[in-house]
Amino acid sequence: MTTLLLADVRLVGSDGSPVDLLLRDGRITEIGPSLAPDGGARVVSTGGRWAMPGLWDAHVHVSQWASARHRLDLAACRSLEECLAAVAERLRDEPRAEEVIGGGVWHARWPQPPHAELLDAVTGDVPTVLVGGDVHSAWLNTAALRRYGLAPHHGLLRENEWFALMPRLGATDPAVLDGWVSDAGRAAAARGVVGVVDFEAGDNLTDWSRRFAGGFHTQRVRASVWPDHLSTAIARGLRTGDVVDPAGGLLTMGPLKIIGDGSLNTRTAFCHEAFPDGSHGGLNVAPDQLEALMRRAAAAGIDSAIHAIGDRANTVVLDAFDRVGARGSIEHAQLLTRADVARFAALGITASVQPEQAMDDRDVAEEQWAGRTGRAYPLADLVRSGARLAFGSDAPVAPLDPWFAISSAVTRSRDGRAPWHPEQAIGRGVALTSSWGGVARLARGGPADLVLLEDDPFAVVPEALRGTTVAATLVAGRFTHSTLTSD
Repeated sequence: MTTLLLADVRLVGSDGSPVDLLLRDGRITEIGPSLAPDGGARVVSTGGRWAMPGLWDAHVHVSQWASARHRLDLAACRSLEECLAAVAERLRDEPRAEEVIGGGVWHARWPQPPHAELLDAVTGDVPTVLVGGDVHSAWLNTAALRRYGLAPHHGLLRENEWFALMPRLGATDPAVLDGWVSDAGRAAAARGVVGVVDFEAGDNLTDWSRRFAGGFHTQRVRASVWPDHLSTAIARGLRTGDVVDPAGGLLTMGPLKIIGDGSLNTRTAFCHEAFPDGSHGGLNVAPDQLEALMRRAAAAGIDSAIHAIGDRANTVVLDAFDRVGARGSIEHAQLLTRADVARFAALGITASVQPEQAMDDRDVAEEQWAGRTGRAYPLADLVRSGARLAFGSDAPVAPLDPWFAISSAVTRSRDGRAPWHPEQAIGRGVALTSSWGGVARLARGGPADLVLLEDDPFAVVPEALRGTTVAATLVAGRFTHSTLTSD
């Protein structure tokens, strides 16, 4: 591999004195002032830019995110009427469309619920599927229900009924999808992303092995397995952390992913206290089945990553980790009881959280979790308890941009609004390290996965973190994005 000397960098978290970084064979081999390059080293002057470990997104659905970038974006629609108008406009622009697929529909606060007939009035016989912003529901018109073999009904699919349909949506050719994934990877590299944990439902390991063999190289990928592919992973002898592509070393075995409960916006998150409609949400998998899957995975050396949003679901999942003795994470941990906060550190369970979603959810949370929002996205409480945080986006729920998560965690605000429960804001240091994928700092012997920034993230005003300018990103000592003139 190429030996690279990055000259004149300033390390984030230091006093700003310039140093050089020598990168060889994908690792950082030397850090110090005025290093002498060896004979074959390529020297790149960074112009005094700020260096820190590269950013990870700890929760992505990569194929869905790549697809969503090519679909009708409805995230800005604040009402049913705005949503229908956007769909009608798309059909006017593309009158020969064979199918309309949109995403980002936040319908929880609409006075009138979505219904197939409402979509029919603007779409006619064009199959139309509008995916919920939290990806736990979808709104279909009658033509789409017919296309996907579903009986005529109200057209709003939730949870497992929707998850069964989701992999068939659009039926994109794998070659096309892989191209979209490569495009999304380059866009993520431009934001400093060096790695993702992919929770896409499907045969993740096969899909990613094909992509890396085809030349994908912009991020490291930890590929999860879902219960229907667990047996295959165990038969292959794969343990969490094992390298799956020996040639490149960028693809590793991830955890077992299980969806424990629903979501806030569909009012299916499993909660101790009722939603305003009197429901408590529910579990998507029975506790005994959950524990059996976790136990089987743990025996094979595979960690568990369990989706839990409601506070009662988090209690159930923490109980399962306790009884099984498994390692891993709770994905989301959006609403927690005070007692359960301390259990993350005690059990060694990572709180894999998505701070940007707090900004999406704040208004609906005040309606659906009234009186409880001080326990929603309780980042500061988790940090004080000693829990390890890992930041993600849950893309396509939120954009794959770790700076959004970092900003929301630090400011608890977006779009100029007053901070939401500012007592749960955390410091920049913790927010940054929670986005570094388990790396504490740039150090000798560590991976040469790093990002060069135009500004010191500790020196800018907090509101500027969201728009941080990335000058370059490197994975395993190779540039995956650069605006440097000498690279």
